[in-house]
Amino acid sequence: FTMSELSQTERTGCTDILNLMTDSSVLSLCDTITNKQIVVENVAEATKTIIAYTKDAEEFLRRKKVHREVIFKYLAQKGVTPPNSEKNTLVRRTLKLWSSGKVTGEIFQEPNGSNRSRATETLASEQMPIEGDFNHWLLGTVLPVVLPTLNSQNPSLGHQPLDWGPQHFWPDVKLRLFSCAGNEEKEEFIGGEQVSLRLLALTKDERLCLSPNLEPRGLDVLASRHGLVRVAVAGTIHRDGLCLGIFEQIFGLISTHSEKEWKIKFINMNIRGQDASGGKTVAAPSLSSNSEELQ
Repeated sequence: FTMSELSQTERTGCTDILNLMTDSSVLSLCDTITNKQIVVENVAEATKTIIAYTKDAEEFLRRKKVHREVIFKYLAQKGVTPPNSEKNTLVRRTLKLWSSGKVTGEIFQEPNGSNRSRATETLASEQMPIEGDFNHWLLGTVLPVVLPTLNSQNPSLGHQPLDWGPQHFWPDVKLRLFSCAGNEEKEEFIGGEQVSLRLLALTKDERLCLSPNLEPRGLDVLASRHGLVRVAVAGTIHRDGLCLGIFEQIFGLISTHSEKEWKIKFINMNIRGQDASGGKTVAAPSLSSNSEELQ
């Protein structure tokens, strides 16, 4: 094996991708690259060794152990969403990003002095659906933070409450809540504190449990090239084992870039009540919107 000829930007990018991989994958990749001729004690040493003995960036990205899901996640954190999820496309887009020397999404200054991503200004014509497994990958990143964390606040479920609060939202987040259960009500909340408290009231005070339909007809994901991701989810609402109705939510998400997480930019939530089902099985609801309407 030969010593690395990676640029500093490529070294940083490869290291970031390795940090997104499992420990076992990193150690295995180190063995492959060095042909087990170098013994490492831990993942940190394995990472340094991989970087030191990777000939070029494309060779690294095309390694079988560098899965396309990991590359996609890396690009998403940098505010980049390729036109499709094929690994060849992801590799080319990553190499283009590194060759530009820019490894973070574009930020611009607001008139009031606050920074926010240009993702919030993306035109509908720049949107694209995320295909196949990436729907589930993104929802596997977002929903475990949002719905299970929110549901854990419900005292009737007997679960240990998980960490919930404004830290999951951008400071200027907006919640639009429409409910129809006898009477129609429209509510709007702005700011991480207000939005987190209103959602908390749904589960903690009203003891509702939101159960998403994770089948393809119950979810949709649309991403912009500048980092804004819209996630639509449909599901059922329960209280004490009874189905009370259905809900449909659209989350607007933007990656924090420097952190390995997504934060919510906006939520549009529609709740429609129905007669309690007495515990009977209710068909999983489907989204009422399609990808074009999601734009």
